[in-house]
Amino acid sequence: MTMRFVMIGGFLGAGKTTTIGRLAKLYQSQGLKVGIVTNDQASDLVDTHTLRNQGFEVGEVAGACFCCHFNELTATTSKLSAEHYPDVIIAEPVGSCTDLVATVIQPLKHLHQDQFEVAPYGVILKPSHGLRILKGEANSGFSPKAAYIFEKQLEEADFLILNRIDELTSEQIEELELLLTDKHPEIPIVKISAKTGDGMQQLLKQMEKSGEYGNRILELDYDIYAEGEAELGWLNSSLKVTAISAFELDALLLDIIERMRIRLAELNGETAHLKTIGIGDAAHAVANLISSDTPAQISLASSRELTQADIIVNARVAIAPEILTDLVHDCVNSSVAAIKGTVEFGEMQSFRPGRPVPTHRYQPS
Repeated sequence: MTMRFVMIGGFLGAGKTTTIGRLAKLYQSQGLKVGIVTNDQASDLVDTHTLRNQGFEVGEVAGACFCCHFNELTATTSKLSAEHYPDVIIAEPVGSCTDLVATVIQPLKHLHQDQFEVAPYGVILKPSHGLRILKGEANSGFSPKAAYIFEKQLEEADFLILNRIDELTSEQIEELELLLTDKHPEIPIVKISAKTGDGMQQLLKQMEKSGEYGNRILELDYDIYAEGEAELGWLNSSLKVTAISAFELDALLLDIIERMRIRLAELNGETAHLKTIGIGDAAHAVANLISSDTPAQISLASSRELTQADIIVNARVAIAPEILTDLVHDCVNSSVAAIKGTVEFGEMQSFRPGRPVPTHRYQPS
């Protein structure tokens, strides 16, 4: 029996995790069992904890992208299959990756066709950076090499997902649609708000289509791709906060992110995505920041007061990793001091992503 393999791509901060959570619930409402596979260049991924705390069965491929750890991807799906018998696997690739059709979808279709029925590949457009990049503005927030990755992600999609429509005006939605249609006239667009659920039924219908999908193999310059990825400082950090008096978990997470936003603005470090998750006493909350020109926000509120919480910080910023490490330490310490608490830092991984070396790469036929 084959499993439906659904992969949703998109740039860092596009809203993949929220979209996947919504989509998984829609599949479950149809009586289907769902397994989710997350992916990151390092361990301690906020997305994994977020989805598990929503009750989903989640496997994680850490240490490299799906394309470079393809065998681990298939091993993780096999483990989910053996333990939970899912009808659908939803995969969330690293947000700085592209070329996923040639390195993930094509190998699955050719080498594992007895295990997977591959759904059309959808890529989420991130409006905050997308509008600037698609318009060719000089100050898109990222270098041309990083913007190259963003544009290549859209180019290989079977369909495009315009997310965060609840945050956009009708004029902005129309402008983005026109820009996408001009650049990719043959690729359909689905408009959604993963936050409110608007448009999710249309997304599900698009995912359920069958036919010749997953064939848009890119012509890609791996030198530009590798250099674009390497411009991002990457940080995953775990820590424990303890205080004598109860503190508001949501407020603490938001304060950490807001302090980081201010410091990064001073250093002209463009944010691809910052996110924190706090977990403690059956409570969990998530705060994030998706660009330098959008406000920090609570994406999942706990509305709880605690005296102890485990916190994970994930940061993807166009800045040197060593600077990012010091900045996170400073901001966390300041936020915890403000609640008269103490912080114990656990594992911290901070680096620039290495050059992608795919396990398989299919060429255009």
